[in-house]
Amino acid sequence: MYQASNEEHPIEIVNIASLEGKVKADMEVGAFGYIRGGSEDEWTMRENTASFNQKKIMPRVLRGIDHADLSTKLWDIDLKTPIIQAPSAAQGLAHEKGEADTAIGVAATGSIFSISTYANTTIEAAAAAAPGAPQFFQLYMSKDDGFNEFILEKAVKAGAKAIILTADSTLGGYREEDIINHFQFPLPMPNLAAYSEQSASGDGEGKGIAEIYAAAKQGLVPEDIKKIKDLTQLPVIVKGIQSPEDAEVAIAAGADGIWVSNHGGRQLDGGPASFEVLPAIASVVNKRVPVIFDSGVRRGEHVFKALASGADLVAIGRPIIYGLNLGGAQGVASVLEHLNKELSITMQLAGTKTIEEVKNTQLLD
Repeated sequence: MYQASNEEHPIEIVNIASLEGKVKADMEVGAFGYIRGGSEDEWTMRENTASFNQKKIMPRVLRGIDHADLSTKLWDIDLKTPIIQAPSAAQGLAHEKGEADTAIGVAATGSIFSISTYANTTIEAAAAAAPGAPQFFQLYMSKDDGFNEFILEKAVKAGAKAIILTADSTLGGYREEDIINHFQFPLPMPNLAAYSEQSASGDGEGKGIAEIYAAAKQGLVPEDIKKIKDLTQLPVIVKGIQSPEDAEVAIAAGADGIWVSNHGGRQLDGGPASFEVLPAIASVVNKRVPVIFDSGVRRGEHVFKALASGADLVAIGRPIIYGLNLGGAQGVASVLEHLNKELSITMQLAGTKTIEEVKNTQLLD
């Protein structure tokens, strides 16, 4: 039987990169490999972080800044930080309370939690864990319209503020670590199970979880954005945008937000780092809709550079999961607080007091 962490305490962090080794020491090898790993040679995964070194921040002084103000907004959602949590599947691998603890930790820092279709916690339970805190739902669209309608209705009822359509994972990247470890998900995915039960006919036979999982829609089209909007009456953010052309297509199709991401290097290896393509995409978006960015962020300095390159919010994936494993909800909060601390220092040393000022900062080549 799979045994996840049950730690519940703040964690001491010198830097975010150091968390990976601590998690590896105690987590089951297949689960750790699934969370940590990237596709093929993991070149793009490494480039995601390395690419931040292509740009420099000019220090500014004599600007009368005695503290940094990290508060910002997304639509009408007030946030205490521009750093949010990126949706990540199967968080029960990291901690026995899974997404519920992540939701609590993210809410404690005044940020946004997003739950995956493939979570180990129900949408309702994650919402109940952090009542009143903003939560998004990440949809892996299915070829089965009945499933899409069912899962989106659950998200709306649970109070989701937006739907994230993940467009870059219509099939999984070639992740060699999972193959070497013969990794299979050891825990149930209750949102899929709920549909299996709901779709059961009189003889009690519903769709199996593997069948639902295998039915992910590979032929996503722009019209799917409107379909989701019509079903939910919620904003739709398209995640996995890596080219200016796709950003334009998504906005023309009704997208309310563009999420620049290469899935943390877990999909197409040999593609550009997410940070490399951010400025061109932000330029095309031209503030028509918010731009969210992820992939490779490990420092407050990286957050600063992403904001200065056109992002409105910056999302964190693996580090949140590592914090969850090491300290539960409080560990998640520790990760966000550490990045906030680094970002605050960077902002002051760069002579920027507010997030808006960071966004208007010119980086050096």
